[in-house]
Amino acid sequence: MRPTPGSVLTRLTAIVDAYKSDGDTRRLLDSLTALAADAPTDELFAAADAHAAMPEVLGPLMEIVVDREPSDARALVRLANAYWLTGRGPDVVGNLASRAIAADPTHRGAWHLWALTETDPRARMNRWLQVTERFPDDDLARANLADNAASVAATEDDPVALSLAIDTFRELRRRALHSAQREAIDRALEALRGR
Repeated sequence: MRPTPGSVLTRLTAIVDAYKSDGDTRRLLDSLTALAADAPTDELFAAADAHAAMPEVLGPLMEIVVDREPSDARALVRLANAYWLTGRGPDVVGNLASRAIAADPTHRGAWHLWALTETDPRARMNRWLQVTERFPDDDLARANLADNAASVAATEDDPVALSLAIDTFRELRRRALHSAQREAIDRALEALRGR
């Protein structure tokens, strides 16, 4: 029997409330598996999304969604994010991010996770550069590029990375909407110029 619309979210909320009360991880996982067994994928995704702040809930449900829909970029990104937050490591998360990019090259979250999971600082800087080139209006990617370039400049005494960091922070300052943002960027630029 197919559950009534909305009942998947109602049932998941009850499972989450019980978990918050008792902290029983095994019971949580068993309950999530039982819920997913008869839940339509779209309702399961929507219900999981409502509890996305809890990676211990989102992860197991997205595993099921990805098993059902292996090329669903949104599900792959949600699973990768849940894995990242629970410490699954850059290899597993990077693989999921790469799969999501292959499924949907326009999914910004997939590109962010792909860049984030690179462990080599210089390669990570270059990945963030690629993300900013692909998404020119993405100031979060630009901030990550600036931070990573500043780190490479400092650890490797690299003048090219230093120039990239300064130029990127300048662009962020130009685009900043709030005085607090501009002040923080000014402090970063001052520190970089003092090197």
